[in-house]
Amino acid sequence: MSLPNDPVMLLSYINTQLRDHYKNLDDLCKSLNISKEHVINKLQQIDYLYDNTRNQFV
Repeated sequence: MSLPNDPVMLLSYINTQLRDHYKNLDDLCKSLNISKEHVINKLQQIDYLYDNTRNQFV
């Protein structure tokens, strides 16, 4: 799976996937075989953090 390289595009993609298909970030990363740390670090660059209760980056 190739993720968007641009952090804003990644944010949109990840939040859409979380909303539509996954109950949490761990499930998404496991299913897509992507690094959770990579996603978190990339989105921290634009000041977004994962919120477990909302199941999205905010």
